[in-house]
Amino acid sequence: MAERPNYMSPEDFRGAGHRAVDWVAGYHERIEEFPVLSEVAPGWVRSQLPAEPPEQGEDFADVLADLDRIVVPGLTHWQAPGFFGYFPANASGPAALGDLVSSGLGAVGLLWLTSPAVAELEQHMLDWLVSALELPERYRGNGVIQNSASSATLCAALAARERAGGIDALAELVAYTSEQAHSSVVKGLRIIGIPAERVRAIATTPDFAMRADHLAYEIVKDRSDGLTPFFVAATVGTTSTTAIDPVAEVGWVANNFEAWMHVDAAFAGSAAVCPEMRWLNDGLDTADSYVFNPHKWLLTNFDCSALYLADPRHLINAMSITPEYLRNEASDSGEVVDYRDWEIPLGRRFRALKLWFVMRHYGLEGLRSHIRRHVAWAAELTDWVAADDRFELVTPTVVSLVCFRHIDGDDATQRVLDAVNQSGQAFLTHTNLDDKLVIRVAIGSPQTERHHVEELWNLVQSAA
Repeated sequence: MAERPNYMSPEDFRGAGHRAVDWVAGYHERIEEFPVLSEVAPGWVRSQLPAEPPEQGEDFADVLADLDRIVVPGLTHWQAPGFFGYFPANASGPAALGDLVSSGLGAVGLLWLTSPAVAELEQHMLDWLVSALELPERYRGNGVIQNSASSATLCAALAARERAGGIDALAELVAYTSEQAHSSVVKGLRIIGIPAERVRAIATTPDFAMRADHLAYEIVKDRSDGLTPFFVAATVGTTSTTAIDPVAEVGWVANNFEAWMHVDAAFAGSAAVCPEMRWLNDGLDTADSYVFNPHKWLLTNFDCSALYLADPRHLINAMSITPEYLRNEASDSGEVVDYRDWEIPLGRRFRALKLWFVMRHYGLEGLRSHIRRHVAWAAELTDWVAADDRFELVTPTVVSLVCFRHIDGDDATQRVLDAVNQSGQAFLTHTNLDDKLVIRVAIGSPQTERHHVEELWNLVQSAA
């Protein structure tokens, strides 16, 4: 008989766990010591690792030591206060502890039966978010946590395809989204069988929001050609500029032509936790599905994406396959939710636990304060840019993303961008609008304070 492996005992786990938590806490304490953008060359991390796995187990202290030696130099520090590059991926202590507990429990929530707490806590947390953000009541009881907005959009497209006739109707189906929509929309449609030539990129306004009149024109044209408009994706907070599509108008068009209306508010949606930002929800009563990411701006560690469906039956019908080994009395009764039918994978982690920890630790007031600080600093940065005649604002600042460029053109803009990123103090990204290079400053890290935004602006001015 094989020897018993060196399973970590509860007592050993306790000691190692204390050291691991202490390491993470120390990392956050010293995060400003590191350059925000990793400076290692391609292949450096792999060059530090042994070619073959160890034959004998190693001491946990050696593993922790290699975090500092190998892993940290190869990180771009998403939680750094100078991280302004992409929309934030908020990590917080309560969420990390929720993930720790979830991992320790090791529950796999494929069916209600496999852990009722996994299913019912998720249902309840999604309903808490309906209340917290004042989302339409028809979403209550109809939410599910996905791993990302990309997966959520894919599931929405599957549900739309099912409602429009399923695979048998595939050859006639046409989808619509803004020219500024996230690439995941086209990717999700491609996965379900809609080729690029049947995805219409709808024109936008000067502020880069979808034009509902152009949407209506394209739908009428496709219907006259014998095609079936089945899916419209609107965006509340586009990736390039946080442009807000006119959801009510777009939804009216989609509803009148019996197309599924999906709304992607992956980043900006969290701001609706603040009553003064509830206008971000305008028109959601027309949407068949809606997604936003607590893992972006609501202090909940990746991954946690909240998808709501006004009528989940279409998704369940598209996804449900029940082999004999998954049959059980609770599922057959129809009284429980089996989330395996609401997503691509069969197995699912206990993601709701970290959301529960976050909402109980911060409360709604704490979450509102988190959002309001970033919105206020973005408004202040917008004023600084407007007052400097070397720069021009490219779009209105909607929530906490500021977009601007150097008036001398792309080369000067690129020079500023490179200087900031090479400083190690901050990290910015860019986009391209009307064939012009644009700098994006996304404010959202829980580590960021006002003086970090001011220091960023000083870097930008020095490079100008």
